Amino acid sequence: MTVVTEPTNLHGQVTGPGTPRAFIVSVYGAYVRRLGGWLSVSALVDLMAELEVDEPAVRSAISRLKRRGMLEPQRRGPAAGYSLSAGAEQVLRSGDERIFGRRDAKLADGWVLAVFSIPEAERAKRHMLRSRLSWLGFGTTAPGVWIAPAYVEAEARETIERLGLAEYVDLFNAHYLGFASPAGSVNHWWDLAGLAAGYRDFIEATEPVRSAVAATRGVAADRAAFADHVRILTGWRRIRYLDPGLPIELLPAEWPGTKARELFFDLHDLLAEPALRHVDRVDR
Repeated sequence: MTVVTEPTNLHGQVTGPGTPRAFIVSVYGAYVRRLGGWLSVSALVDLMAELEVDEPAVRSAISRLKRRGMLEPQRRGPAAGYSLSAGAEQVLRSGDERIFGRRDAKLADGWVLAVFSIPEAERAKRHMLRSRLSWLGFGTTAPGVWIAPAYVEAEARETIERLGLAEYVDLFNAHYLGFASPAGSVNHWWDLAGLAAGYRDFIEATEPVRSAVAATRGVAADRAAFADHVRILTGWRRIRYLDPGLPIELLPAEWPGTKARELFFDLHDLLAEPALRHVDRVDR
């Protein structure tokens, strides 16, 4: 089972047909898992309306997530709803470390290489593997040779095995021995300029939220916290899955990812619990 999230911006605007799915993944991952693992359809429709997503889009997104094996229909009394599948639980658990972890790669730890060859007749599998490696933070050194910091190995191994692609892939531990500068090479292996731009966009869209967070309490504040938290979490999840987490000495000076991470955790600490209270209130 594969969870795929699509791009969203942090103002809650729909930037693509899959944006509601990304919001729903955030809602289930951040709150529903903590509230028993089930949410009624009516509650989800109400919650998504606060993110400016209409009911037809919600129901369409639910249908797609059901087909992908992430959500399972389940009635509780008269209420129709959905719970997370076992596969979805596993994917979300593995994603927690990427989204909320603060680990920094060490240059001395080396790298993990994924070397693969998939026949042209199985191009769908090749596309799936490339997509998953990208979302794990791998960069490309040559056709069929992908690289990531060594700490990604366990997650890469689990993902490749879960997708049934292990027969096509060889994994190696490696250390860079020459001859170019590693700091220069990483700019060819990853789109660091694009990633930096993504972090700057995140900062620009999110800083006003931190400035606007008030000390007030109550239903209205919790509702606002929910909308802000889901948008911020969805944007952060996407960019964190694209970031390989390179050693700091290989990154450009004044890397914006550092500021973005501090900003995310500051807001997560402020908004997560009020947002959870709001979801719990809506689902009662």
